[in-house]
Amino acid sequence: MEKVLIVDDSAVQAAKLKSILDEEYDITVAQTPEKGLQLASQGEFSLILLDVVMPGMDGFTLLKLLQETIITKSVPVILITSLSDIIHEQRGLTLGAVDYITKPFHPLIVQARVRTHIKLYKYRQQVERQSMTDQLTGVANRRRHDEYSAIKWSEATRLRHPFSICMFDIDHFKKYNDTFGHPAGDKVIASVAKVISEHLQRSTDFCARYGGEEFVAFMLGDSGEKAFGHLKSIRQKVEDLHIPHDPATAQWVTVSIGGVTIIPQKENSYDAYLKIADTMLYDAKRFGRNQVVWADEKLRQMREKP
Repeated sequence: MEKVLIVDDSAVQAAKLKSILDEEYDITVAQTPEKGLQLASQGEFSLILLDVVMPGMDGFTLLKLLQETIITKSVPVILITSLSDIIHEQRGLTLGAVDYITKPFHPLIVQARVRTHIKLYKYRQQVERQSMTDQLTGVANRRRHDEYSAIKWSEATRLRHPFSICMFDIDHFKKYNDTFGHPAGDKVIASVAKVISEHLQRSTDFCARYGGEEFVAFMLGDSGEKAFGHLKSIRQKVEDLHIPHDPATAQWVTVSIGGVTIIPQKENSYDAYLKIADTMLYDAKRFGRNQVVWADEKLRQMREKP
């Protein structure tokens, strides 16, 4: 059931809207703009019904804040108002509202407009998901990584949570392609992606295909030592697939992994620490491949195979 947020300081009006919609939708009511912004920022709603005239912060101001917040800017907002003049309507639509419903409202009109905009929202979500997904592997693509990493880095900075970034590279992949062909190489990329994604399934984990045979991942909340241990396990799981690489030596397909753990401060940047993770990956390959090299919170290097 799709979730709808009603933000209205009038308990009577909010209850009337809720009664019109609650057979089809999961309705949450906020009676102050501040509470509405707090609830909306949880990212659970498919539509927001927003009263324009409220004490303190009015609906136009709240709408502007919603449009400026990454989590809520794509959620459709229908303004509820008795202000039916063109100037107010133009202002709301310019700020990003998708529609207007004027008081007193008719239940059938409310239901029809809510149904239409939720349907459009779900369609946009589907298109957005497809544009953010790597078609070969089914994991996130680089575009999704670039957007989502900014959100989670900001969250970790605010909450002072450890943030671990790791880079993966399939060892000697060009040689594999030259030996077995590109279709077989695509299967290897997909198999490695499956192992990585299966072992990074917490809500605080994320992985994406970064390009070619490279993957990037990040994890929130783990110490450097714990992240290092988890990535060693993933590296071993890839090796345990026993995908033949070099028939002459019975070598399996393996990955090299580099990473870093940091408790980010405001002066730190995600890109700077992504480069450190990439440097650790370079060292893992330089030290012989098929291993994890990690930098802990004090940038002390840990090697799986000293």
